[in-house]
Amino acid sequence: MKVVGFVGSPREGGNTEILVDEMLKGASDNGAETKLFNLNSLKITPCQACERCKVNGGECATKDDMQTLYKEIRESDAFVLGAPIYMWQMSAQAKLFTDRLYAFFMTGFEEKYGKKEIALAFTQGNPDANAFNDYLNSVKDMYGLFGNVRDPLVAGGTHEPGEIRGNEDVLKRAREIGKDLVI
Repeated sequence: MKVVGFVGSPREGGNTEILVDEMLKGASDNGAETKLFNLNSLKITPCQACERCKVNGGECATKDDMQTLYKEIRESDAFVLGAPIYMWQMSAQAKLFTDRLYAFFMTGFEEKYGKKEIALAFTQGNPDANAFNDYLNSVKDMYGLFGNVRDPLVAGGTHEPGEIRGNEDVLKRAREIGKDLVI
């Protein structure tokens, strides 16, 4: 069993990375091999809408670090995407990654690689964890194209880097979600 985590935050070691890491710890505690990628440190070009993936079996024509991430997703049983909420949406780093998953859409991905177990984790400065539910449920629905998606975990009121460490309830839920990914 392999679970891969993707951190879509520009803050290395920040709240989002801590949250994703807790999910991976939960998966590891349940016997999974885990890997973590920080999307901000990778070269990921925006989708060019060339549609080559649709005639090329889901292979994206753009050669950048996303090729490594595609391979990791194909070889994984589950994956986690974590992102901070900026301006009522996921960060630009997470959005680039999400847009590039278009290569897997309607190209026989599930038949070739199976349905993935997916968890979504979001951090936000707004203390109301339900403030962006409509948007986050839309993200959940979109990720449902690639597998079984858990309800998004939201850590509200996380302004300062590392502040999430004081929210043991959210960290515990993150570890439980990670354990649940290992089926």
